[in-house]
Amino acid sequence: MSAISFDNLNLTLGTKCILDDVSSSIKAGEFTILLGPNGTGKSSLLKLISREWKTKGDVAYFGKALADWKPAQLAKHLGVLPQHSNLTFAFTAKEVVELGGLNLAASQKEIEEIAAQKMAQTDVTHLEDRLFPSLSGGEKQRVHLARVLTQISQAGEQQALLLDEPTSALDLGHQHKTLGLAKEMAKNGAAVVAVIHDLNLAAQYGDRVIMLNQGHIVADGKPDDVLTPELIEQVYQWQVTVIPHPVHGYPVIVS
Repeated sequence: MSAISFDNLNLTLGTKCILDDVSSSIKAGEFTILLGPNGTGKSSLLKLISREWKTKGDVAYFGKALADWKPAQLAKHLGVLPQHSNLTFAFTAKEVVELGGLNLAASQKEIEEIAAQKMAQTDVTHLEDRLFPSLSGGEKQRVHLARVLTQISQAGEQQALLLDEPTSALDLGHQHKTLGLAKEMAKNGAAVVAVIHDLNLAAQYGDRVIMLNQGHIVADGKPDDVLTPELIEQVYQWQVTVIPHPVHGYPVIVS
């Protein structure tokens, strides 16, 4: 099933073309990873399909045009984790996560229970009484992920999650825990899209990889098919060797 579809999306900032007539669709039950060099439009694409930025072109969620969704209704089905957060209020981590429950059909006690569950999943339970501004970048990232997961906890079978560089501030263990959680959500039926810069993480966790370059989709497929030495050198201007993982077989990129 196509959970998210977008057709003919374009974006120009100043005189620079960021995205040029980009079209694709994202399936439910699939973890899709967006790759590409800096400035090639990965985060911009997430902003366009999540309605953070307006553009010409068509976007639909679960077969329904984006324009036909009421924001409060869509918020129950679509969770977006941005690259950065400007939240500076002296909320505790627990309070930030519970903000994700404002749109839920649940009592305050039920919201607290859902938030506690999501905090456990993202390994931030021990931070619940800490003031959010005092947290490290990685801790903030995981708290916000718990908030987003709380927000879409009642989405049922129509669940979409957009993650913009979710591992950028995380240590090794939490990188794998976060992407493992995203992978598990996809296995359970969610449509999950993540922008990631680490090609090896993309190869390990992605069901599908979409490679962007200079505003265009230049490759789309399974990690084995997309992450080839030839394409990586073409896109990133850097030579690599690609070998199979000795145990699991997914591609390992060696510079």
